[in-house]
This record gives sequence, C-alpha cells and structure tokens, in this order.
Amino acid sequence: MIIWFTEHNWPWNPERYRFPAEQMLLTLFPGERPEYPDELPESLGERGVMIALSRGPKKASISVMVKMDGRCRNGVVRFPSDKLDEPQEQVYHTVSHALKQAFYQAGTALLGYELPWGSLTGVRPVKLPTRAMLAGKTAKQAQRELEKVYRVSPPRAALAVECAKSALDVKKSLAGNEMALYIGVPFCPTRCAYCSFISADVKRSLSLVEPYVDALYREIELAGRLLRERELHISCAYMGGGTPTTLSAEQLHKVLSAVENFLPMERCSEFTVEAGRPDTITADKLKTLREHGIHRISINPQTMEDDVLQAMGRAHTAAEIVEAMALSKGHFGGMVNMDLIAGLPTDTLEGFERTLERVIGMDPANITVHTLALKKGSRLTEESGEPCAPETVEAMLALAWPYLREAGYRPYYLYRQKYMSGSFENVGWARTGTVCAYNIVMMEELQSVLSLGAGGITKLVDPDNGQIIRLNNPKYAKEYLESWEKISAAKQTAADFQTALARRTQGAACGS
Repeated sequence: MIIWFTEHNWPWNPERYRFPAEQMLLTLFPGERPEYPDELPESLGERGVMIALSRGPKKASISVMVKMDGRCRNGVVRFPSDKLDEPQEQVYHTVSHALKQAFYQAGTALLGYELPWGSLTGVRPVKLPTRAMLAGKTAKQAQRELEKVYRVSPPRAALAVECAKSALDVKKSLAGNEMALYIGVPFCPTRCAYCSFISADVKRSLSLVEPYVDALYREIELAGRLLRERELHISCAYMGGGTPTTLSAEQLHKVLSAVENFLPMERCSEFTVEAGRPDTITADKLKTLREHGIHRISINPQTMEDDVLQAMGRAHTAAEIVEAMALSKGHFGGMVNMDLIAGLPTDTLEGFERTLERVIGMDPANITVHTLALKKGSRLTEESGEPCAPETVEAMLALAWPYLREAGYRPYYLYRQKYMSGSFENVGWARTGTVCAYNIVMMEELQSVLSLGAGGITKLVDPDNGQIIRLNNPKYAKEYLESWEKISAAKQTAADFQTALARRTQGAACGS
C-alpha cells in the first residue's frame, strides 16, 4: 500500500515518521506492505495512505486518509502547536503518537471494527500502566488511560493493569548491584514448524554440541570473574534456547557446575530451565537439574492434540507429555510451567478446550497461553501453513481466561509479537506465590539482563532514564564458537555498565 507524506509543515524530514506509519499499517492491515513512490499517483490509486501535518496559531493536527478498494476514511488528531517547538525527541514522540492515533481512527473506520489492543503497536503494553502507577495514578486511572487514549478494549486494559501490579511487586525487590541472567542453549531434538528462534536440529549439528558446552563454560567463567570482582550479583536466572535438555545429563552438569562455581548466585531467588520438549526429559536429567538448585522447569506441550503435534513437527505424543509431567513431580513437585499455543494449524476450538482441561488437570504452577505468530524464518511461514482464523483464536483466548481463573491462576506478565493472529497477546498465568520474576524483569525491562551463549542479547538497563543498551552475542552456534574476542568484550562492557549503575544507586541512597 502506498504511504504518502505531504511536503509541508513537518518539523524535519517526514521520512523519519515512516516507522510509526508502517507500524499502524501492519497492525491494521497485516497483509499489506508499505510503498513509497517518488511521485504521488493520481488519487493514490485504489489503495493508499496520505498523511499531512498542519500548524495553526494554537493547534496543530495530523490528518490521515486511508483509501482501499475505492472506499476512503479519514482520521484527525489535534494537539497544542507549541509542542512542535519542544526538543527534537519530544516533538518526535508527540507527532508519532498523533500520527498513529489518526491512522487508527481512519483504519478502523474503514475496517468497521476495533482491535483488541487499540492503537498500541509495541510488544510491551504493560509498560504504560506500570509507568502510570509509578507516577502516582491509581490502577483505575491507568486502565482508563489505556481505554481512552489508546482505545484498548476494556478486557485487555484490565489484563495489562493486572500484570502491571505484578511488575511493580517485582520491581520493589531489585537492586542496582544485581543483574538477571540468561543462558542460551541453541539446540532442539527437531525444529517445530512455528519456530523462528536461533536453534538447530541436534541431529544435524551434533558435532557442535560438545564444543559449544566447552565455549559456554568458558564464557560463564569469564562473566563470573568480572561480576565477582565488582561485587555484582545475580537476582534471577533462566536457561532457554532452543531446548537446554537436549544436552545430556553430563553436559547439563558441566554447564550448571560452572554457574555454581563461578557466578555470584548467592542472592538468586529463582532459576528456571526450559525442558520444553518432553522427548528430551529423562530421570537423570531431572535429577541433575534439581541437584544444581534449579527450582522450576518448563514442559511445553503447545497442544494435547496428537494430530496437531504431528502437523507441527513435534516428535512426541500427548501421552509422552503426561509421562514427562508425572516424572517431574518427584523432582520439582508442581513447579513447572507449561506453554500452550492458540491458533495452531489443524487445531479447533474443541481441541483447544480439551488441551486446557488436560493441562490444568496436571496442576502445573504456571501456564503460558501464546497466540500463534507467523514469524519470518519459521517453516510454517515458509510452507504457507494455514493457522486458525482470527475469530477462532479470539474464541480460544476467551475460553482460556475463565478456565484459568477458576483453577486458581492469575495473569502476571504479557507481551505481544509481530504477525500475531488477530493482533492478540501472550499471557503468563501463575498460581499464588509461583510468579516467575525473570519473565517480568526481562519483558518489562526492569533490570539489566546478562546473556550468555549463542543468540543471547545482553540488555543494560538504566532505570533512571529508561536507556537500554543491547549487546548481541553471535547468533548461531558455529559463529559463537569463533567469536571469543567479541564475546569477552561484551562481558567487560556489561560489567562496567552495571558497576557504574550500582555506584550511582548507592550514592543516591546515601544522599537520601
């Protein structure tokens, strides 16, 4: 679809506003892609968007016209003209927000319906009510802001506020001399059709596994030395991937021994390990995890329908999920997370309901309900798989909420992704006292996260100004094995950043 910015009144080159315009285009019309012609076609042709900014003595406005198949609708948002005289970044924020709201007005008028998350396009909607409540607003005021300003539906606004309360609870426990920890193991027994993560089929990359474990051990040792020298600590930890339990019990023992021996884990309140694929779970691996202090694992069925599992390339059955869960009880009790996906190809509303009933019946501490996202790089996308219709996905999610609440679960974190069916969300549900703090810290960016292993992204978070610095480890296992200098430099940068933050935080505390 053509996107055309008029040439006049913009505070600087209107091309800078392509990003918010494209966000709204993909949100409202997922099948469309932006086009920017050198000259304006007559009447924008049959499909197009025209965006204009006008400035009067007191009021400025953004107007957006959306045209599709001969039908046309307009949206207008006004704001004080003097906001265009503020510092550049504030001007960008003001204009981008108005552009998105006006685009949303026009787009939804053309579609004839509203979206569940309104005009919000980011992956972290909980940040808005969290900030609002930190600024002194009540939960009701924070919810009203989501509904009125961003046109979020009341159920989704209430959901975001509920998760924001969990984020605020976790935030109180965080210290400036602490970092969260992520350890990546980029191997799986097979690659699922919906997966776009940095993971390799272990059968095809077997020769890389042992060298990878050795390299990860070396990185853990380095990180531990740097943190301990600076008296920094780990607050919570997560091992993901991939599927870490693709490693043997001996390899898991080696990695976790390095964590225990080198990293400052004395303050670590929780350590979760993905054991997502039941075909990777054995008694000796569970015993190894428990002996090293892991207190929660994930066993992720995604669905309990065998035909859907087969269609997704899962090399296990629903019965094996039940067996893996029963095996884990002796080591972890109920401290297990189970992931489900709403909208998988060949699944039905009835099948999803059966999955819910069976998973709740296994009594895990946490259940995460994902909405299928058609991600670039996934086999499902490449092979043009047919997911459930958005209305079916909506019905699945609407079914899940009361089921989970009645069983004693409450939502504690959520996030969104691009290309999600129906523009919905992923929500983590927890029984009382079983919230996974790492998920909140990572998703709401409340604290720095030190990432080790291939594909890991270290996030250095300055809570005072919201600045986030990202340091990417090499993406793939082979590249990771060949990049020690880059890896070690990033660890040094992370340790230096957190040390400076800890000193500043301690100085502020002493000053108060």
